[in-house]
Amino acid sequence: MESSGVFLGPFIHSERFEQVTVVDDGILIVRNGKVVLAEALRGRDAVTLASAHGVLGSPVVLRPGQLLLPGFVDAHVHAPQFPNAGLGYDKTLLDWLATYTFPLEARYADQEFATRVYDAVVRRCLGAGTTLACYFATIHTESSLQLARCVARAGQRALIGKVNMNVNNPEFYNEATQQSIDETHSFVDSVRAMQNSLVQPVITPRFAISCDMDLMKRLGDIARTKDLHIQTHISENIGEVEAVRGLYQQCSNYADVYDKAGLLTKKTVLAHGVHLLEEELRLLAGRGTSVAHCPASNTCLRSGMCDVRRLLDAGVTVGLGTDVSGGPSPSILDAIRAALDTSIHVSFSKKNYRPLNYQEVFYLATLGGARALDMDNIVGNFAVGKEFDALLVSVPDPDLHVGPLNSLQLLQKFIYCGSERNIKEVYVQGRQVKQGF
Repeated sequence: MESSGVFLGPFIHSERFEQVTVVDDGILIVRNGKVVLAEALRGRDAVTLASAHGVLGSPVVLRPGQLLLPGFVDAHVHAPQFPNAGLGYDKTLLDWLATYTFPLEARYADQEFATRVYDAVVRRCLGAGTTLACYFATIHTESSLQLARCVARAGQRALIGKVNMNVNNPEFYNEATQQSIDETHSFVDSVRAMQNSLVQPVITPRFAISCDMDLMKRLGDIARTKDLHIQTHISENIGEVEAVRGLYQQCSNYADVYDKAGLLTKKTVLAHGVHLLEEELRLLAGRGTSVAHCPASNTCLRSGMCDVRRLLDAGVTVGLGTDVSGGPSPSILDAIRAALDTSIHVSFSKKNYRPLNYQEVFYLATLGGARALDMDNIVGNFAVGKEFDALLVSVPDPDLHVGPLNSLQLLQKFIYCGSERNIKEVYVQGRQVKQGF
């Protein structure tokens, strides 16, 4: 499939947190999956420019009402939980896990079931504009590899984790410690043997309640030895935090548990972080560890409101996560709106508080997410040299517009009123992986 091309028209991306960069009369040239030029056209001949960069063929000319945006990054999503989306929100986290999540995830011992669900999950996520996802799978090695194969077939970019759980779990969904370690080695080696640059393994201890210190330390050793990403959960729910305190009385706090296990690194992303203490924020910032903000899940499971600006002010990198099925929607657009709502709600109880605005949350959904996954050298915006993960969105609604909208207004319309129906094309590494509606 072609991974080179030329796009003419407006594009918007984030180069810094505070404000998006808008290029109205834009030319964006992609060669072999990478951005080689992204700037204003300024009256020059597009074909000549493209030829000078080794790209031939007719440009894609955006129509009125269309924009090019970087692909969305979902920094935390549970692929096996999609069948449960919308269920169990009368419960809080730990009861919800026991009643809904663990019984469903146990079914992924069935390879046929796993493949059917995972194919649909990846299609849904790509359709919603998620070009990079950080997936939890289950404890089952073979079905976790099926998720990796589904991602590779669809052309999505993803980190995929075989989950580790060896204590305080139901008997039907648990691993012995050595089994968990052996299966993790096997999973990592098998994913790497696929030799697909878009698909990478990630070490995935579920959370400190489901793993003992021995297992977590050994997983930290694997991550360090093999230079792997790490994902887990932290401080999502007050009951969870209290349970961790009781289990790890030798540790000063929840983050210290992971630090003593060697799990806090520059390549670690922790989901939620709703109830982090000030000393925990300092520790995460010092380790370069990131947080995936999951506002929809935090609301649906009544976990709390995460003050993202507090995390950012402490120097912690933050991305966005849908956290399906803790959250009901696989759309990062929905996560953007939930993040904006949550920040406004936080502001109601804090004097002189400045809630996040749509440009800042757009950053979290794109470059911020890439930074949270330590992949901002590869994707996240249209900087020259990065791989072209992009969305072509269309937001014309002439019957409701009082006049032409500029590019920034179109972005606002898309963020506040858009859906996956407005995402006409999706590109990963320069290849079109969705053409819709």
